[in-house]
Amino acid sequence: MSTPPVVVVTEPEFRRAEAVFTSSALECVVGPPSESELAQAIRAAKARHAVVGPVVYEQQLYSALPAGGVLARYGVGYDGIDKARATEAGILCTNTPGVLHQSVAELTMLLILAAARHFEQVAGDMRGARWSPRAGLELHGKTLGIIGCGTIGRATARMARAGFGMRVVGYRRSKPESTGDDDFDAITTELNAVLESSDYVSLHIPASPENAAFINAERLSRFQKHAWLVNTARGAVVDESALYDALAGERLGGAALDVYVREPYEPAAPGKDLRTLPRVVLAPHIGSNTAEANARMAERALRNVVLAERGEFAQMDLLNPEVLTRRG
Repeated sequence: MSTPPVVVVTEPEFRRAEAVFTSSALECVVGPPSESELAQAIRAAKARHAVVGPVVYEQQLYSALPAGGVLARYGVGYDGIDKARATEAGILCTNTPGVLHQSVAELTMLLILAAARHFEQVAGDMRGARWSPRAGLELHGKTLGIIGCGTIGRATARMARAGFGMRVVGYRRSKPESTGDDDFDAITTELNAVLESSDYVSLHIPASPENAAFINAERLSRFQKHAWLVNTARGAVVDESALYDALAGERLGGAALDVYVREPYEPAAPGKDLRTLPRVVLAPHIGSNTAEANARMAERALRNVVLAERGEFAQMDLLNPEVLTRRG
């Protein structure tokens, strides 16, 4: 019987779906998430593949994995992976699309609800033995602007419309095929129209170079004064310094965030700590961190490894298909 391929899985990701990794036909071993130590672990285990989280990998990892190996991102966002460097080394990069939209959309709605009902403040008052009921808002009839109409954006739109009776307007840069468009009341390519009309603006776009600081000072100025910004996408798509200024200057109703430029969270600039402001709800990047989504991400990551071993590249969630030409 042949020896199964060795896959090094970074420790935080391994713990999130331990049952899946330990029961796999592949030999999954735990590795440290830091790049230098992970590279050493890959070499020591003679591993062909690695499953990694959101840590940024810039150098050693790409020489540790062999050509034809898989660098599998446990999750959807892959801004921590240098695709060009991986392609140069002949490494196949993958992610796990379509398996975490339910979890992220549910958290998005939780953050919107927390904003509407002042939940963080009143819950904190109760813990401090203070009885301070506050009038909140119903979501029914309010407008939710969704920036990015992909799988997660569509799932959020369905929940908001069917579950809460919200009016949902989506923004996308261009007008591709209409798959999923009926989840929205309207879809537009006019970003300012969405920002200026929404009570809540929810981000569902990737951290690509063109999306860096997508929500900046100028775009924040387009928000209604009572509106809330909700971000369960990636921290890099928001200029956190500009967001702080808008909140501190009371030019924005509030912000509910699950993702940050620096994680664990650190202020974007000295004296601009979002944790010190009222009307701010913060979570420690838990959008996809549910038992169900964790298991699905692990299964999808390992499926990509198995497909690579079989040479069935067309069925993989391949992020750098150009690597196949280079290898060929």
